[in-house]
Parts: sequence; structure tokens; C-alpha cells
Amino acid sequence: MRYSLFSVDRDDSTTLQSQIREMLVSAILSGQLAENTPVPSTRALAKRLSVSRNTVMLAYQALAADGYLITRERSGFYVSPEVIENLGQLPDRVQPKEQVPGDRVDWATKLRLTPSTQFNILKTENWHSYPYPFIYGQVDPTLFPISAWRDCVRQTMSIKWLDAWTDDRFTADDPMLIEQIQRRILIRRGVIAEADEILVTMGAQNALFLIAHLFVRPDTPVAVEDPGYPDVRNIMQLRSSDIRAIPVDEEGIRADMLGDAKLVYVTPSHQFPTNTTMTMKRRREVLEWAAQSDALIIEDDYEYETNYRGQPTAALRSVDASGRVLYVGSLSKSIMPGLRIGFIVAPKPVIKEIRAMRRLMLRHPPGNNQRSVALFLAQGSQDALISKLHHAYSSRWNALSEAMETHFPGWAQVSAFGGSSFWVSGPPELDATVLGQEALKQGVLIEPGNVFFADANQGKNYFRLGFSSIHADKIPKGIELLSETADKLLHRSTKSRNCSYTSA
Repeated sequence: MRYSLFSVDRDDSTTLQSQIREMLVSAILSGQLAENTPVPSTRALAKRLSVSRNTVMLAYQALAADGYLITRERSGFYVSPEVIENLGQLPDRVQPKEQVPGDRVDWATKLRLTPSTQFNILKTENWHSYPYPFIYGQVDPTLFPISAWRDCVRQTMSIKWLDAWTDDRFTADDPMLIEQIQRRILIRRGVIAEADEILVTMGAQNALFLIAHLFVRPDTPVAVEDPGYPDVRNIMQLRSSDIRAIPVDEEGIRADMLGDAKLVYVTPSHQFPTNTTMTMKRRREVLEWAAQSDALIIEDDYEYETNYRGQPTAALRSVDASGRVLYVGSLSKSIMPGLRIGFIVAPKPVIKEIRAMRRLMLRHPPGNNQRSVALFLAQGSQDALISKLHHAYSSRWNALSEAMETHFPGWAQVSAFGGSSFWVSGPPELDATVLGQEALKQGVLIEPGNVFFADANQGKNYFRLGFSSIHADKIPKGIELLSETADKLLHRSTKSRNCSYTSA
């Protein structure tokens, strides 16, 4: 037996038992272990891999239950001949038919939409491997209470909660999660809502897509912030030919420029990406415009949890007396982006129709995820996590602020409260895309800002620095390296550079 076939990776998140099963199945399916071939004894393989004999035994028993191995009395485990026979019955690889002229599909003439051609935010997939990841929207896994989350998932799998997620709820959401959203999340934002005014979504992105699909026609005038969230701009462009980019100033979106738009998308708490907090005066102006124009407002409260500097301003919906604000929230910034749990708060007739539309798209978000999140909220784990995030983010905010003041002097303003990124404006001759490419060679990840503008050329000298995924002690060195890279591109000294930034 060639023991070189077998090895385990202790840095892998997969369990040792699962790794043993996977390598044996691979060896069998590839023909390296033929039928009736004995596999190593549990004692020998355990010694070879430096794992417990019980771990190997459990892996072998599982493979025997799946039909890959058979046991022979006083002899051990062997590769099952039935598995090989079944594999042998598989048809040979199907050969493609000879192409006949006219057979090929001309997809360009059939596709009604081509969203892949849109200008989107690009993320570095292996960002974990870079020492200075100033990227937005990722969480630091060292801050996450994995034990508490594991306990919630374990409870969800118990007999007590089994029917909470095994049943098909059709269009309904987990009532426990809805209750927790009401009590633990909305109340903090000053939003009061009944259960039938809340819908759970697969993240905020899914919520925005559903709203656009329900309200936007080909000729609907839609106003979006500029600079603003590119994904919502792209979503609206798929629905309407009348998308209007409205400038943002130090008070938020320019209400005086909304005109005859019928739908406006805003991020009042932390304007995306400038991090400006919409003033109460501007909020009243936007609400007055909506009432006079018979228009609707989409409020994306995407970063409500990161309010650790000063007193946060209540949500726009909390001061909306006419019910024109459709509120979108997400748990991505506090729990985990990959979980994809968001929600919409809107008047009952709206939720009724969005719920029916969601049914056609995905029925409902996975019930086990909904119940796990509900338990995480109910047991106070999210409250503890937010407190931990506030402490860590505050430290990182201070570290980044000091580093920017040293290497990129001249910052313009500070966000009223919290956030997890800095918005940077370099001199006009700076090309932030090139800066990002050069900085990457030093292990520094930044996000060029032109993607946030309706006119990409307008934002060439802007970039964003996220700090949710980088430790505070790495920030000074990362900014120093970024400064050196910028100096080389601009051929100017750090002291003479006039670079301003806003922070959140």
C-alpha cells in the first residue's frame, strides 16, 4: 500500500475525519485503489497521519455505510467491488455532435440584458493573503464570536426547533426573526413596524432588486446619489432608461435637484461612499419633495451597526409621516457578509406584493439561517458583538486617522458617527486605479473610486480605504507604503501633496 497517497492538512477548516474520507474516495474513483484492494488498517493509517485511531475508524465506517468499503471478518476493510462495477456502468464520455452550419446559437441576439458588461465594484478574492487589506465590506473573523454562533446553529438543529426550518413556509418568514428585527434592530433606529410590514431578504442587494422590479418601469425617472452605490445604479439601469445622477454635498443628496423623479435611492446615515451623514434639514427637504412629487424614497441603512462616534441620527423612515420611505436593512456588517440576511420595512400593501414576488424568485430565505440568526439576536450575542466591533473599529479609525494626517495631510471632514471606511480625494492628476495596481505590489489593497461615479472619469482621483478587515497595528505601515507609492506616481513629496479625505 502506497502510504504517500494519504495526508491531512491541519490548517484546513475541514475535519480530519472528512479529509480521510475525501482522500479515500478520490483514490477509489481515480483507480489508484482497485476493487477488493485492502485499505490500510485503522492502526497503521492513524500512525501514518498522526491522528487518533477512532478518527480513522469513524471515517472507514462512514465509507462502508456509503458502499465504498466492505469489511471482511478478521481481515479489515476492502474496496467494494460493487462500487467499481457501478463506475464501470457509467457511459463513456459523450462526443460532441458534428456542428452543422446554423446550429450554433447566437446568444448576442437572444439575450435581452447583458449585466456582465456593466461597470461594477471588483473585489480581490484572495484578500486574506495580503498584509494590508484596506477593503470595504469584509469582516475580521477574529472579532466574530464563533462559539456563540455555533451554539445557535446547534440549537437550530435540535428537535425543539426542527420544524422552524424543515417545513416549507411558502411565503412566510421565521416569526422569531421578525420579532427580533422589531425589538433588537428597528427600535434602535427609531422605526416602529408591525410584523406584516417586514420582509426578510437574501441580503440588502436582494431587497433592492425586489423593490426595483416592483416599482420601476422602462420610463420611470429614478434618482440615485452621485457618487453613490454602483450596484443600485446598475439595478435601476436594467429596469429604466431614465436614471438621474444627483450630486451629493456636505448635507447629503441635493434635494433641490430631484425634479420630477418618481423614485430616489438614498443612504442617509452613511452616504455611500463619501460617508456624509444627511442633516435633519436635508432629510425634511427630501421628505417634502417626495410628498409634493408623489414620489417614493428607498432608504438603505446599510451600516447602521457601526455608530460608535457620537449620537447616531435616527433613520429617515422614523420621521416619515406619509409612509413614502421603503427601508432596507442588512446584518452583513455585524454578523457576516456570507450569511446574506437582510430585510425590507414598508407599508403592508407593499410588503404583500414584494412577498408574492419573492415567492416567484426564491420562495423565502433558508429557514435554518433565519432561525439561527433569530437565536443569535435573542440571546444577546449580536449586542455583545456590536460592542466588540465598536471598540475595535474605534481603535482602527483613530489609527487610520493619524496615519492619514501624517502621510496624506489635509483631511476635509469627519463623519458625524461611526462607519468603517475613509473616502479619499487625491490631487486631480492622481489616477487611483493605477495607484491601486502599484500598491498591490506592496501588499496594500485599496478601492479606486471611479466606479462610484456616474461619469467614471470624474472620479479618477478618488479611492476608498476600508478598515473593518485590517488590524489597527498594521494600519500605519500600510498607509506609509501607500504614501510612498503615491509619491512615486505623482513625483511629489509627502509634504507637498495636497490630499483631502473624509472618513466614516
